[in-house]
Amino acid sequence: MLDYPEPVTKPGLNLLCTPGNDVESTTAEVGSGASIVLFTTGLGTPTGNPIAPVVKLATNTALYQKMSDIIDLNMGTIIEGTETIEEAGSRILDFVCEVASGKKVKAVINGQDDLYPGSGALVYKHFDYKQLVIRNCLDISFGFLFESVL
Repeated sequence: MLDYPEPVTKPGLNLLCTPGNDVESTTAEVGSGASIVLFTTGLGTPTGNPIAPVVKLATNTALYQKMSDIIDLNMGTIIEGTETIEEAGSRILDFVCEVASGKKVKAVINGQDDLYPGSGALVYKHFDYKQLVIRNCLDISFGFLFESVL
């Protein structure tokens, strides 16, 4: 368990305590070392990050249909019973592998680059995810609750 904004120092699952503010939490995750952020939203917050891609996951299908121009994946399928949690997880992993291989997320396409300026203690490192060569998708670092050092 890492405190805000403690840097990740070892590979694997790392949990990071972040504030509830959307932009501040994604900034903290990237500052701690996440190279891809998974951002769940029930309201459709249009946020991104200039350093690491932010994959937005809709928690319900109505939101995804209304805001598919800014949201990458629909997870409402789980609650509707058309997809299991395992199937949705596999779909997320496949998408993250595509992003790590250079696919642009909606936040990048739409130029949504948000960075919380109040996090002066954070040390930002630039990660050019377009240059990442995937050897094993399970080694990709995940944001939101999952950060790891590559």
